Amino acid sequence: MNKINQFLDRLSDYLVHRKGLFPLIGVLLVIVNAIFQFIPQIGWLGEKNILLHLGVIIALLGIMLSWAL
Repeated sequence: MNKINQFLDRLSDYLVHRKGLFPLIGVLLVIVNAIFQFIPQIGWLGEKNILLHLGVIIALLGIMLSWAL
């Protein structure tokens, strides 16, 4: 249990100075998904919009996390 606490402390210390990291990653995933829509060789990854949904979830979680930190 002590290792988990140390990991969370280090993670929060890292993220407190990089509050826009998760929203930026989320926006990049949404942009990549938009590009994948025009590449038919991608297949199901472009059809199912998985990167779009994942990017929106990561961006929202990043915004909520930045408010908490």
